[in-house]
Amino acid sequence: MGWYHLFYQYNPASAVWGRITWGHAISRDLIHWLYLPFAMVPDSWFDWNGVWTGSATVLPDGKIVMIYTGATDMNVQVQNLAFPANQSDPLLLDWVKYRRNPVMTPPRGIGPKDFRDPTTAWLGSDGLWRVTIGTKISKTGAALIYKTSNFMTFELVDHFLHEVPYTGMWECVDFYPVSTESPKGLDTSANGPDIKLVLKASLDDNKHDYYALGTYDPVNDIWTPDDLQLDVGIGLRVDYGKYYASKTFYDQNKGRRILWGWVGETDTDDDDLRKGWASVQTIPRVVTFDSKTRTNILQWPVEELESLRSDSKQFDDIFLEPGSVVELDIGSATQLDISVELEVYANASNITLDVINSCNATTKRGAAGPFGLLVLADESLSELTPIYFSVGETANGTLKHFFCTDQSRSSEATEVNKQVYGGPVPVLEDEKFSMRVLVDHSIVEAFGQGGRTCITSRIYPTQPIDGAAKVFLFNNATNLSIVASVKIWQMESAEIQPFPLISGSNMIHPKPSLCPILVVFVLIWLLRK
Repeated sequence: MGWYHLFYQYNPASAVWGRITWGHAISRDLIHWLYLPFAMVPDSWFDWNGVWTGSATVLPDGKIVMIYTGATDMNVQVQNLAFPANQSDPLLLDWVKYRRNPVMTPPRGIGPKDFRDPTTAWLGSDGLWRVTIGTKISKTGAALIYKTSNFMTFELVDHFLHEVPYTGMWECVDFYPVSTESPKGLDTSANGPDIKLVLKASLDDNKHDYYALGTYDPVNDIWTPDDLQLDVGIGLRVDYGKYYASKTFYDQNKGRRILWGWVGETDTDDDDLRKGWASVQTIPRVVTFDSKTRTNILQWPVEELESLRSDSKQFDDIFLEPGSVVELDIGSATQLDISVELEVYANASNITLDVINSCNATTKRGAAGPFGLLVLADESLSELTPIYFSVGETANGTLKHFFCTDQSRSSEATEVNKQVYGGPVPVLEDEKFSMRVLVDHSIVEAFGQGGRTCITSRIYPTQPIDGAAKVFLFNNATNLSIVASVKIWQMESAEIQPFPLISGSNMIHPKPSLCPILVVFVLIWLLRK
């Protein structure tokens, strides 16, 4: 059995951004984690102002190459190499920076602060490896592409892998294949007729992660989106909530592609300093191609999460008339895994749907929504976080379904984000409305229609804490009745602690929780035997 390795950006001196160092944690199952000493610190001129985002590539002979962005002593973004000091060490405790760093510097026409976040490399049919790096030119976001045979010398390709005007700086670019014929994951170098290539970028301008499906021409090194209307930065989001800087890796032992993302804070720096930590990682997700819609990916929590399930309770055929709220009696409701199916029945033969173009707050009633779940709610409903569906139509009469989360009443705290999150979700004719919701005290991860649309919420409840937290079903539609079936599992906490054989001043000691890592930025994944 091997170890999963997570390297992440971390400020050891404070709960706010500064002097970024690489933290390091390992796990057997992606759920329970052990902290190791820092992997790399900013101690050289080529990363003096921070060891930033990077990615690992495992070569055919099993050796590991790490490429990462360093902020130099002059605050220029460059790409550097690092290698394990001992390739046979399963803990990968010590890392050696390449003596000839940097191996890539901003090319002509690229700003010194617009050149960052290298991907895992993929191998071309010509025997050369390729890496893509995020950048921008004026307001056009783009992915540069480099070739290498040895990971020490790199040649810039004379065109972008892809670019999209008016999307701004692309950070944390990810580029990976998904099979259109199988739910199995694929090695990063895979390509072919039954494969789509996902290109994802984190947009620095609005701090959202976007992706698009397309095809990759390995001869000309050009990626083309399937649908220009759903291009990177203007179409599909990886997650419609508080979620950024996501990264995938290929789990070769289980044949799956795993995605993690960063959940940032929306409270103040002073609040973070008082509590002594900031930000968490989401529960890792498996990424597959949606074979039903064929227009999007699916994201679903890794199966290992189910090991934390304990007591469960089933609620069948709960009738929700328009305007109703029904409590689900489950006891403590702060760590939950919830599965919901909703059948919709019209209360009239003809319903005039509202014109909706985005998610509305749950207080705004429509003919066909909102309806769904209230989590982290107190008994009086003074604080609550709804996860819900709404059905409407566009101005030209096209039927539209939305999956949403409303944070407007999630907290009585004044200096936190309280916006409504969400986006469109395909609901096919033979499908019921369905959602899975993970609740972890102040984090809510919601998966609509099997993971077609996902929403992560970072909330700050003041009333529904521990035993005071409750769960409700609600139907605020004016012309629909709902029949709901719900299963709820109580969840144990993940074990998160220092590795037992290692001690020292550079260890991190956060409290255990369902979400594994307290971090600033997700970096890379690596499975190592």
